[in-house]
Amino acid sequence: MTHDLLPLIERGDPTRFAALMAAPVSARARLAPLYAYNLELARAPWVSKEPMIAEMRLQWWRDAVEDLGKGVVRGHEVLQPLAELDLPLDLLDRMADARRWDIYSDAFADQAAMDAYLEDTAGGLMWLGGKALGSNDEAALRGVGWAAGLAAYLQAVPELAARGRVPLLDGRDAGIAALARRGLDRLAQARRLRISAAGRPAVLAGWQAQGLLRMAEKEPGRVGEGSLQLSEFARRGGLMWQAFTGRF
Repeated sequence: MTHDLLPLIERGDPTRFAALMAAPVSARARLAPLYAYNLELARAPWVSKEPMIAEMRLQWWRDAVEDLGKGVVRGHEVLQPLAELDLPLDLLDRMADARRWDIYSDAFADQAAMDAYLEDTAGGLMWLGGKALGSNDEAALRGVGWAAGLAAYLQAVPELAARGRVPLLDGRDAGIAALARRGLDRLAQARRLRISAAGRPAVLAGWQAQGLLRMAEKEPGRVGEGSLQLSEFARRGGLMWQAFTGRF
């Protein structure tokens, strides 16, 4: 059943799809349902310009996760393979609840609110991915996920602004550079903690994080311009190197 999710991930989340294809086949079956679930959550706030409709869509997913705890699997292609992973439902719910911020045009209340958003979305996703593979390296996995989430978020800033959102608390070059440095610090902390071999396939999804955050730190103007992108050579080479060496 997992292979049915691959086209969905390929179309909607090419970065994680590439990481998935670089992972061992045995790991793909456990990561794909999580990536597909994350994709559905990321899409839900944008299904309508009417906040109430978007709220209802997210609530549907929260209710579906709650139902999993009762042994009830709703009729959606993502839910059966997700249920088979037997992951903590509260963390899956927090991933959904955090996406409520995407529905509205308000800025984050403060930096702590933005940090929590990244922690519950990308950080939580990478930790759950590692957990699904048998890893117990929560702090390190969350750190890599948080940094990868920040890098992807910085890439999305122009699109978020175009859709009426206020994506950054400090959009000045100095503020963006400082934010990128925080992401690099989280990566450095994760490296010091290390990640077991079991969890390394989950970390592949963050293969662009260091390069993008370094670029944002050195050339913060790229964020607003929408040119925060690694070269094709750097993207492919970085993923291959990480998959081959297990380092990040």
